[in-house]
Amino acid sequence: MNWTVGAYVAYLLIAVPITVWVATTLAHNGRVFLLDVFGSNRELADAINRLLVVGFYLLNLGFVMLYLRGGGEVADLTGLFETLSVKIGIVMLVLGVIHFVNVMVFSSMRRRGRTDAARAQYAQQATQPYMGYPPAPQH
Repeated sequence: MNWTVGAYVAYLLIAVPITVWVATTLAHNGRVFLLDVFGSNRELADAINRLLVVGFYLLNLGFVMLYLRGGGEVADLTGLFETLSVKIGIVMLVLGVIHFVNVMVFSSMRRRGRTDAARAQYAQQATQPYMGYPPAPQH
């Protein structure tokens, strides 16, 4: 086994578990946001959460696999560490960007849900007939 193959193996042994850990964390904590957005519809929130996790895995593991080959030949142990640091650093930056996008999507959905709920409440109040002023208290 040469240094390049060692770099490939080490890269996969580091990048794949990091991706799984981030996806698991996003799924667990993202569920809270989705439940807030979809209110009492737990089944819909859980289904969307699972779909987002599958998309996250496909996107990130696809990137990890495509990026496996980049970096050229590794000649020695120093080159292995340098190659790994660049590859893992880029994978972590991509994971961070995708995490940021996920948080922005969740926040947008949550904000829209709260705005819609406030509009519905206002519309309901606007349709109630005006009952006049309450009677004055008797002294």
